[in-house]
Amino acid sequence: MPHPRRWLILAVLCLTMLVAVIDNMVLNIAIPALIRDLGASQSDIQWIIDSYILVFAGLLLTAGSLSDRHGRRLGLVVGLAVFGGASVLATICQTPGQLIVVRGLMGVGAAFLMPGTLSILTTVFDDTERKKAIAVWSSVLMLGALGGPTLGGLLLEHFWWGSVFLLNVPIAVLGIVAALAIIPESRGPASKPDLAGALLSTVGMAALVWGVISSAKDGWSSPETVGGFAVAVVFLSAFALWERGTPEPMLPMGLFRNRNFAGASLSIVLLSFSAGGVMLALTQYLQFVLGYGAMKAGLAFIPLLVTTVAFNGIGVVVDKRLGTRVAVAGGLLLMGAGFAVLTTLSPDDGYLKLASALVLMGMGSGIAAPAAVGTLLGALPPDRAGVGSAVNDTVQQVGAALSVAVLGSVLTAVYRSAMPADASEPVRNSIGGALATGDPSLARQAKDAFVDAMAATSVVGVVGGVAAAIVAASVIRPRTTVDGAGAPAPSTMEPV
Repeated sequence: MPHPRRWLILAVLCLTMLVAVIDNMVLNIAIPALIRDLGASQSDIQWIIDSYILVFAGLLLTAGSLSDRHGRRLGLVVGLAVFGGASVLATICQTPGQLIVVRGLMGVGAAFLMPGTLSILTTVFDDTERKKAIAVWSSVLMLGALGGPTLGGLLLEHFWWGSVFLLNVPIAVLGIVAALAIIPESRGPASKPDLAGALLSTVGMAALVWGVISSAKDGWSSPETVGGFAVAVVFLSAFALWERGTPEPMLPMGLFRNRNFAGASLSIVLLSFSAGGVMLALTQYLQFVLGYGAMKAGLAFIPLLVTTVAFNGIGVVVDKRLGTRVAVAGGLLLMGAGFAVLTTLSPDDGYLKLASALVLMGMGSGIAAPAAVGTLLGALPPDRAGVGSAVNDTVQQVGAALSVAVLGSVLTAVYRSAMPADASEPVRNSIGGALATGDPSLARQAKDAFVDAMAATSVVGVVGGVAAAIVAASVIRPRTTVDGAGAPAPSTMEPV
């Protein structure tokens, strides 16, 4: 039965997730300030982003399993406390290396925060209202994503770069208080801790993301890349074998025999891969090519955010009337169309063409997201809500890590190849370095080169959107079942 206070609980869950959403959006806006004030190189910027992803992706399955065992509200509160504390430390960092370490600590907090949020949503809403709740949840988070860069841009224009991390602290404190006061504790049935599974999954996922990150920095044949992938194959294979054989696994492998769970997961990872690197490039396009300030660059994403919010409700209606496959596949194709518009950008196009691409992407995201996430969560047995939700977050983060690594290297390679061979390394490594020289001719070349590089990465977005739509249409079935995952077990709910 749905929880009687489920909509109030949803409001608290939206509040707690705002801390991660605002942080990630503000970080993109702050990239030029980090380059300027901290002396961060393009490699440093990738590590500031990827250190968070590396730790986050590595710990997600373990954090989700611990939340199922010891309490999902407890996991949520722990995540908020760690994330908020790390945000305070971020404000006093003096070097890119220090910020990279602190971002890793923030990844620890997010690893408990995000699966806790989705697993609680899964347990308090039944199948008839879950996708509607996800649409509301997505809309509120998009509104937070709209306000975060705006406020962050205002701070960047009047204070130092570290002030943007202060946005996280009051939200984290308020979220902890509200969670303890309103959200009931919930957990799966008592079971033996799967320590071997936790160790194997953490090392395997961290090694996988390490290999992806190293591929962008050192090349696909480097010892770091090959070693990372080799360790990932060994440990993740051992994890799968262990989970199949142990009587009380942290992640039942039977979940992946559920077509809806597997299809929604694969669609999400393809979309995350296609979108992550392109969105990173867009923030630099707005500030370096169009010359926008930090606050104006944040406001430039309004068409994407507002359209996503507006079409979240339409997505629920499409899902209800035409089915999940139509909603997910149709939304993904619209996102691919938005990326197609980005492939035609030129430095002289201004903002209007970019805005039209953002509108298409927002329409697609609004239609597809509630159906895809709702389908994945609906396929989970109640006792595995935490670790199952962590699978959703894990595939997104792996896709994002692949995106930043692969598309980031494509962006850099295309940009470097278009710049004069006799230019200095800072000029050939980033558009920011070229603009800093003050040479108008070199600045024009850098802008042309960067737009060409961004168009190349946008092609991947088109391919990823189409591929994800094909997967959704081919794999997802109209009704959710839990094939091979075992009979759903009861989830215990404790009063506040």
